[in-house]
Amino acid sequence: MVNDQGRKFHTNADLFRLGGIIPPFDDPIPYCPPKMIRKLIGKVLRRPGKKILHAKHYGIRRDHIHSAALKVCDRLQDAGFEAYVVGGAVRDLLLGKSPKDFDVATSATPEQVRHVFHRSRIIGKRFRIVHVPFYDKHGEEVIEVTTFRGSSDAPTDDTGRIIRDNVYGTLEEDALRRDFTINALYYDPTSEEILDFHHGIEDIEAKRLTMIGDPDLRYREDPVRMLRAIRLAAKLGLGIAPATQKPIASLAKLLGNIPSARLFDEMMKLLLSGRAWDCLMSLRAEGLHRELFPVLDIVLARPQAKNFLKLALENTDQRLAEDKPVSAGFLFAALLWHEVEADWLARQATGQNPIPALVDAMNGIENTVEKRLAIPNRYGAAMKEIWLLQPRFEQRSGNRPFRLVEQQRFRAAYDFLVLRAECGLVDKELAQWWHEFQYGDEQSRSALIARATPKQAATDPAKRKRRRKPSAQKSAASGE
Repeated sequence: MVNDQGRKFHTNADLFRLGGIIPPFDDPIPYCPPKMIRKLIGKVLRRPGKKILHAKHYGIRRDHIHSAALKVCDRLQDAGFEAYVVGGAVRDLLLGKSPKDFDVATSATPEQVRHVFHRSRIIGKRFRIVHVPFYDKHGEEVIEVTTFRGSSDAPTDDTGRIIRDNVYGTLEEDALRRDFTINALYYDPTSEEILDFHHGIEDIEAKRLTMIGDPDLRYREDPVRMLRAIRLAAKLGLGIAPATQKPIASLAKLLGNIPSARLFDEMMKLLLSGRAWDCLMSLRAEGLHRELFPVLDIVLARPQAKNFLKLALENTDQRLAEDKPVSAGFLFAALLWHEVEADWLARQATGQNPIPALVDAMNGIENTVEKRLAIPNRYGAAMKEIWLLQPRFEQRSGNRPFRLVEQQRFRAAYDFLVLRAECGLVDKELAQWWHEFQYGDEQSRSALIARATPKQAATDPAKRKRRRKPSAQKSAASGE
């Protein structure tokens, strides 16, 4: 409709027919841009069974959302789809934390998302999602986009684990399929509202972690949810609701059906949660460590080993809090060192040379762990290098210290040595010597080597003279 000044008008009837509603009036109103129309329709078509809350009341504003996530939501909504920032980002903002990831849930199928964002890529088989990349001065930022999951039965194995989950549905069905109530929160950047279907905000305020639906059934659908419950409770300082916690111990064995690569990913999330020690203790309390990290019981049974592991994880938490980089190879070197060291010493006691004994011990523990945790080669290689450099710290004569400090993994191996010294597993004087050597000038380094050489001659395996076997000619002459 156009008035006599040529200005566009839509009737209320035209506007509300977009939402499938025919109102009993037809008064002209000024033309509205698409986002205003969507906002108005959203207020009229309120879905039953959910709470719609003003995000600003909880201190959440549009500019708190990552710009890439806003672009994804805006473009999907402009294309006629529903799109919300969902899950952990909304939860963390409500808890006053800075989210690391901003995921988006939408009514668009993966193929439709791919059509809107041509540079995106569809990944996954069991659970198809879309990665939408954005680039800025800091590098690549990936927004993970998932399609609303349906409530119809997905195929499962004999234990009830869902093996393929690409059934799509409505927003309400998607909220029902989420794991915990605090993760079933949807933020609409256009209306700046939070959609809460399962009292998630109440649970956040009560510092409570609650499963959506029957916990026994939900853990059977995806046993990794048990690990997620432990991690979220420790990371966010939440108490697990009794009904949510009760089935965990009896269902822990179901983790044996999870692929090792997926278990490794969850283990990394636990170790990088910022509360790694608390996570490990909770895993042990619920019996989940037996399928994930079976050597934990042995480590904790040894006081020195326990102190070493606790100190290593606390240092990692501190580095994360200070936004410093953390090495996964270093973490697994710390987790598995005491099993390696025990085997290494046992092999030397039988007469095996130190370095071959260490290599054999490393390979043995790696084969044991590989059955449950598929440690990627790049992490496994770093872990082994840290271990292999430990005996070389004992070698402080000649040019060996100079060669050692030039090694790529020297700093990580040195930090590992310091941890061992702090727990009484190696002489503190050794760690102090290497601290002075790496930061000293040429003169002080020479003095340090001269000071250490008398001790080194007695302890360095390379300095020990090997007893030569007598030649056949000399043996005959001596009558042997």
